[in-house]
Amino acid sequence: MKKKLLGCSSLMLLPCLAFYPVSIGNPALWQAPFAQNTEEAFETGAKTDYPTGSVALSTGSWVLDDAVLGSSVADHKNGTQAARLQQGGRLTMGFFLPTGASTVTVQHAVYGTDGSSSWELFAQSESCNCNKWTKVGSTVLTTSSTLQAAAFTVNISGRVKFEIRKTSGGSARLNIDDFVVTEFGVAQPSIDNDNLALGNPSGAIADVSSPNNYLLVKPQFTVGYNRDQGKPNWVSWHIDNTNRGGIDRQDDFRNDTALPAGWYQVQSSSYTGSGFDRGHNCPSADRTSSVADNSATFLMTNMMPQAPNNNQKTWADLENYSRTFLPNNEVYVICGSYGVGGIGSNPGGAVVNTLDQGRITVPSRCWKVVVILPVGDNDVARINANTRVIAIDTPNDNSLNSNWGTYRTTVDAIEQVTGYDILSNLPVDVQNALESRIDNGPVS
Repeated sequence: MKKKLLGCSSLMLLPCLAFYPVSIGNPALWQAPFAQNTEEAFETGAKTDYPTGSVALSTGSWVLDDAVLGSSVADHKNGTQAARLQQGGRLTMGFFLPTGASTVTVQHAVYGTDGSSSWELFAQSESCNCNKWTKVGSTVLTTSSTLQAAAFTVNISGRVKFEIRKTSGGSARLNIDDFVVTEFGVAQPSIDNDNLALGNPSGAIADVSSPNNYLLVKPQFTVGYNRDQGKPNWVSWHIDNTNRGGIDRQDDFRNDTALPAGWYQVQSSSYTGSGFDRGHNCPSADRTSSVADNSATFLMTNMMPQAPNNNQKTWADLENYSRTFLPNNEVYVICGSYGVGGIGSNPGGAVVNTLDQGRITVPSRCWKVVVILPVGDNDVARINANTRVIAIDTPNDNSLNSNWGTYRTTVDAIEQVTGYDILSNLPVDVQNALESRIDNGPVS
């Protein structure tokens, strides 16, 4: 299964970015008075051809594969040079940093007037003795011809090295510059009760150039929206007792006018006669402290076509169970759907792929991850290897089992089929423990 390190995606594009310490109770994190940085600016050395080769740079020897050190006018750079990657290019440290890594920041831009490129950061810890590269955080999409900063939280205490991989392939080229590593042990501010505190699963960005991975931030929940599918890829939110009150269900299903101009807005009537419910991702009952909060859950950007028995029984029972942990606990939930083709309640039991003249995709599967922790502050730092995490992956089929417990799986398994990085803001050892485990706790 894919294992990950703690990470964040593009600093420029995410409205809420924070770094997290491994443990609020670890004194070593709070005693380092200054951040010690290692910076590679790609100003020294020379490499003008794309075949694999080693280059002596200021920090040490790096291997450039399908990459050069570019100094042309079309290379977007600070100073005289930047790395330029084409196709599946890679930049690889040929050495380990001795003091670990707390955070990494990277400057990135498209080369010249080329199209967008996606890329990823990987780390290798010497302590594992396994020569294994592990992805850090989410995939970054580079769209700008001006250098922008991408930031990643790493939190590896031992010797570590890094690799950047261009993942989009194709003819578009990518500039990378000013690779900065802050050593392990630098204290970072905490984040509490934030809907996106556990990470941005798909690296969604609030940019119209990313219509099928669009970040839509609301006070009540955060959405990774898919314009062409007319539904969320995922929704993430936090629940504690302050979110619960006596407000009635508003039932004001409506189109979301916050979507970018020119995008189709799914209507309240778009599911009519389809045999599928307007299935909430963030439930109405999780937001009953004010009319505005409850009303927000009825925006169609929070809905997916869901088989009625899935929505009203299987998922509803898990939603109700999750709220039983209040008020002594708080809960983080990330959920979504994937695949194409579900079976609703219409006679004949036929698979339906789309609704609303093809503008809404009917998913084949619906998934949910629930993280439960006691009430407190600095939530991410308080999640540990013993925290209860419930993950389910259900068929979007009206004949499914009403017992949600039968659909329990691992977070790793959901990540494998979706390509998401669901708990990316947790330390790597905590992720590895929680994401590989199937919950076996009570179901009611």
